[in-house]
Amino acid sequence: MTSETDHTAEPATGSWHGNRRIAVVGGGPGAHRFVEALLERDPSPLLQVTVFAEESRIPYDRVALSRRFTDATDELPLGGSPWEDSRVRLFTGQRVSAIDPTGHRLTTEDGTEHRWDHLVLATGSEAARPAIPGADQMIVYRRVNDVDHLRAHLATLTEQLGREPRAAVVGGGLLGLEAAGGLRALGAEVTVVHSRAYLMNAQLDEFGGRTLNRMLSAQGYHLRLGERPTAWDAESGLLRFEHSEDLAVDLVVAATGIVPRDELARDLEGEQLLAPGPRGGVEIDDTCATSVPGVWAIGEVASFGGECMGLVAPANTMAEIVVDRLCGGQGLFPGFDTAAKLKLSGVDVASFGDGLAQSPAALEVVYADPTGGVYQKLVVSEDARTLLGGVFVGDAAPYSTLRPLLGRELPGEAGAFLSAAGNGPAVEVDLPDDAQICSCRDVSAGDLRQAVCDGCTDLGALKACTKVGTQCGSCLPMAQKIMQRQLTELGLEVSTALCEHFELSRSGLFEAVRATGLSTFTEIVARFGTPSDPTVNLGCDICKPVVASVLASLHGDYILDADRGGMQDTNDRALANMQKDGTYSVVPRMPAGEVTPDGLALIAEVARDFGLYTKITGAQRIDMFGARLEQLPEIWSRLVAGGFESGQAYGKALRNVKSCVGSTWCRYGVQDSVAMAVALEERYRGLRSPHKMKFGVSGCARECAEARGKDVGLIATSEGWNMYVGGNGGATPVHAQLLAKDLDDATVIRYIDRYVVYYIRTAERLQRTARWMEDLPGGIDRVREVVVEDVLGIGADLEKVVADHQLTYRDEWAATLEDPDRLRRFRARVDSPTPEPASGPVTVAGPRIPLRGEL
Repeated sequence: MTSETDHTAEPATGSWHGNRRIAVVGGGPGAHRFVEALLERDPSPLLQVTVFAEESRIPYDRVALSRRFTDATDELPLGGSPWEDSRVRLFTGQRVSAIDPTGHRLTTEDGTEHRWDHLVLATGSEAARPAIPGADQMIVYRRVNDVDHLRAHLATLTEQLGREPRAAVVGGGLLGLEAAGGLRALGAEVTVVHSRAYLMNAQLDEFGGRTLNRMLSAQGYHLRLGERPTAWDAESGLLRFEHSEDLAVDLVVAATGIVPRDELARDLEGEQLLAPGPRGGVEIDDTCATSVPGVWAIGEVASFGGECMGLVAPANTMAEIVVDRLCGGQGLFPGFDTAAKLKLSGVDVASFGDGLAQSPAALEVVYADPTGGVYQKLVVSEDARTLLGGVFVGDAAPYSTLRPLLGRELPGEAGAFLSAAGNGPAVEVDLPDDAQICSCRDVSAGDLRQAVCDGCTDLGALKACTKVGTQCGSCLPMAQKIMQRQLTELGLEVSTALCEHFELSRSGLFEAVRATGLSTFTEIVARFGTPSDPTVNLGCDICKPVVASVLASLHGDYILDADRGGMQDTNDRALANMQKDGTYSVVPRMPAGEVTPDGLALIAEVARDFGLYTKITGAQRIDMFGARLEQLPEIWSRLVAGGFESGQAYGKALRNVKSCVGSTWCRYGVQDSVAMAVALEERYRGLRSPHKMKFGVSGCARECAEARGKDVGLIATSEGWNMYVGGNGGATPVHAQLLAKDLDDATVIRYIDRYVVYYIRTAERLQRTARWMEDLPGGIDRVREVVVEDVLGIGADLEKVVADHQLTYRDEWAATLEDPDRLRRFRARVDSPTPEPASGPVTVAGPRIPLRGEL
């Protein structure tokens, strides 16, 4: 490899011979894939490849650029080492100033000439800027240097201003939202400015886009939608608009699209002319050849069908087509794969194929849950059999399974593939060998199965062998499923690894963290993460929430402090449940449903003063809906002052303990169910677990509290309490099973301590108690051995966990209200302590939900 500091020129009269001199102009992912594929296909020692990279670093993964925001040391490696091959010369920091297709030579900016037999243009693109005054003062987001500049600039602004900088990102597409996420991660207050009424309009339909609007607004992003800015006045700090109020910000990032880097082609004349695309770029045919023999174009500079596309998968496909043609093949470029998955923490968005249903007679199968912030849509052919595309917002779990089925007949009813709809268990998909799993690296299901048969029995080995998931990573869930199924068919052990970053299972990781006493994600990932994976320091949407839950269960620290805040999901970050209109619900804790008249009056006053919709929940609580994020501290300050605590309805923890009135009032009651329910709720409140838990206490066999539908249920007898465990509601209700009978108060609490902590320690990710007991060898009998008989001798240890938790528990909202730094995340604007509504032509939050009597 030759760097910018020690590069040597290969003169036109040099010693390279034959017709295998390949010059590549450009040092992006497309160039990397071209060189990698060519080395794999052509073993000839006469092959000579020269790559000219304008940036002063080896080609890196631009798809993962947002990682650089949170880790300035991440070099974004692409994997593989084509630059170590003796047949390859890489010039970094070297710009090509001219090409001569007729003379088969190129000239670098230092005046040196290089000869070639085939030239591959992989010059990529540059960030577009809006055509308005002051656009040249905007910062762009395209390269590593751009991110490093933003990091340094934000640090300087923070020091100068003495507050969080206010940033605007112009452009609400994939790149713009990733930039917005990076700026927020660095501490900026961010407004996304987009010309359409909803974000990501190139990938999402209106309902999906508006669902995304609500999600981002709920996370604290400001949205200025439906209007383009008219000027950026950097001196006054105003981003100006024609029809709405100017926006006061400290910096502006432009992310409005790309402009192909086609200047080398545009400088040509006469017979050397490379035909341009109608929207810029260099025109190619389906072999990726340009209008001049021996010159090829790949990636963002290549115009195919009149379009230049800024996605990595088409660039890699083009690279492989050129390699195939150079090696005597007949490969043809099939067209652009426009599948996209948003890389923004806490926001699950993906689309593929004809997601906008533009195909003739296309049908749309839709599941929409505005309350839950979920939108899923499949587009199918007129006979509802062939998959044409899909859109997923809020829950993109089906994406990895369905994307390989694009253009194929679905193996079941389309609606069965919408995971959020609750239409029963997921449809088993046995993909054919030719189904493409990884479009970035062109890896098929058959490739993965063969790799497993050849000995790649874990995800890391599979990635190293096939390169699956080494670019954007969106295919990894499906790749892991194929691997596990193939291992099962071969009779081999299936890995229980939590994700690609942790070889340990959730339960194994819990024990490892408990044993070592580690207290931060950084420490845990450094100690137990997969060191060979360059993305390990970032984690993923699987392992980060798991680690957050484990730390909360073990230490009980404030969940949003240190590096724990970024690991939480949307609800935990807001300490409230997000609703369909981007507002939040407020649920004060009422152990056993008990509440005083004064407490009722306070809740009524708060609901009235803030215009909140109120409802009695099935768990005997009062839920208040419609609070904006910035209103939550004021609402809770009044509730906390009145003696209420957070009901933690937003967390994976004990939600509530439901009870009847028991022997205190009911003529059938044989035990004081209210007192027991209050004691249990106060004992286990705030104890984080793999999934939410609900308890029930019934004062007699009439079972008015529905205790057998709860994770822990007590039913009173004349001799004490019958204890039931493992009952769950939801889409697949399960009745709890009897664990022990006729227990006194002290014994039943001791058993509940042991049961709950045993579950927390040994359950897997997002596993309810019912599923946990089903998977536990021995089931209820094993639980009885551990909890009642204490065969492992850990009963006292399990009980101590609960005792320690009681000593350290602190209501999260009370802790938030006492700390100005913690309160900052709930402000509408960082420099304003009072709530302010979002401004702009489009209202993101919906109106107050009316009472039924008002409908």
